[in-house]
Amino acid sequence: QVQLVESGGGLVQPGGSLRLSCAASGSISSIAVMGWYRQAPGKQRELVAHSTRGGNTYYADSVKGRFTISRDKNTVDLQMNSLKPEDTAVYYCNARRFSGDSSWGQGTQVTVSS
Repeated sequence: QVQLVESGGGLVQPGGSLRLSCAASGSISSIAVMGWYRQAPGKQRELVAHSTRGGNTYYADSVKGRFTISRDKNTVDLQMNSLKPEDTAVYYCNARRFSGDSSWGQGTQVTVSS
């Protein structure tokens, strides 16, 4: 089992920055991929960025050049710059194990508004 605890998020003006952090505990060695998803009201949850154990990263087209994911042993951070109103969503940390099972954080609200 893997448990995830998120921190960060909040209200920021357009063009501003926020940093999300996620700490994993439990069977950390079983984690293959850690990343961030988001879900806006009325929309499906979507992958924002992830980082594999081997160091490969993926970014959704909508956040390329603005967001940066960084991963350490049991943490994954998402640095979000040049935020736009359309980035407003609940952001969820995700850890996918080699077995294919996933664990989710509780979610943290990010609101971009003037």
